[in-house]
Amino acid sequence: MIKKRIIVTVLVAVVFLPLWMWLGWLLTPKKKMVAVIVDKTELPDGLQHASFTWVLNNQRFSKTNTALYKNDNDYFGFFPLKDEKFRLKGLERFSAEMLEKLSNDADMVYFTDTYGVYKKEWYKKENADGMIYGGMSEQDILLLQKMKAKHKLTISEFNTIGSPTSDKNRSDFESLFGVKSSGWTGCYFPSLDTLKNKELPAWIINGYRKDNNGKWPFHSAGIVFVNTESKVVILEEGNYLSSALPLILVNKSVQKKYHLPAQTAYPFWFDVMQYDPSINQPIAEFQLNTNAAGKQILKNADLPERFPAILIHEKPDYRFYYFSGNFCDNPISVNSSYFKGIGVMNSLFYHSDDVNNRRNFFWNFYRPLMTGITADYYHSLSKN
Repeated sequence: MIKKRIIVTVLVAVVFLPLWMWLGWLLTPKKKMVAVIVDKTELPDGLQHASFTWVLNNQRFSKTNTALYKNDNDYFGFFPLKDEKFRLKGLERFSAEMLEKLSNDADMVYFTDTYGVYKKEWYKKENADGMIYGGMSEQDILLLQKMKAKHKLTISEFNTIGSPTSDKNRSDFESLFGVKSSGWTGCYFPSLDTLKNKELPAWIINGYRKDNNGKWPFHSAGIVFVNTESKVVILEEGNYLSSALPLILVNKSVQKKYHLPAQTAYPFWFDVMQYDPSINQPIAEFQLNTNAAGKQILKNADLPERFPAILIHEKPDYRFYYFSGNFCDNPISVNSSYFKGIGVMNSLFYHSDDVNNRRNFFWNFYRPLMTGITADYYHSLSKN
């Protein structure tokens, strides 16, 4: 009889666990921290900055004393609407006075995506050329200057200053934060077979064939590099890589501080950044698993095997992070953020053996990293 009661009690606890977790989240006090989120590439799937919104809501950070962040509303940039319509609500419409007020009100700024939206992608027409909206603007730079001068946190990530940002704005950003674009971006693809992988961008295939007598001899997984001059370099697993997936290797002190694994597979876009070591330090690096032939291909293209994944400047004058990967773009639902302690159950939301799934990256790397960064920063704001 006692054994039966124990079993029933355990079953009831399990059944009602989501309710207890939601109530635990709901009863956690809100913490006001005003975050300016810039996303110029938001598409109908709503994923481009959802990961950061997830972290803010899960930690009960609010934009006002009462209102939490809404993924489809609380950002600046491109707003998709129905029937190929859209609304632009970027910082480009802000005057210097408005940017000054925003920099006073805001506690931090996060540029999650500045690539933008192109007519061909938005209208689904092959002959639709040109860009609708995108690139880092002069107003963006001015806000960043003000945030830095006021010792506030700035986070930016992959392609912040890549195409289509102008040379002047790119140079201004580089001077402001002590980083520099090498001009190279890369991406892991689980298959380079054009018949099997329909997500291979046509411009990559055409660019490689143009310089290689129309050939595309790839079938396995691999990494594609493209530079600002449209040169394409490809490392295929087996021929040039012992393993195609890039790894993010994390400093030991950072592993302990943010509860991160020593290494994490990263299956998406990244850029190769350079930096001033007197200003910034890498706390995590990308490592490519090249063999001797792969090393030579990288050397010929002046590309490194190991390069920064996360650069940081964390001193009293200002706080700055640069994520060299498209870290914030992951297929996760913000709805799962409304449960306290859900991190301990993260294995329910992904398949641990599916390294190509970016959900793995979110739960194992991005969530603990950003939870730690925002919690530490809020603590410093409260202390000050």
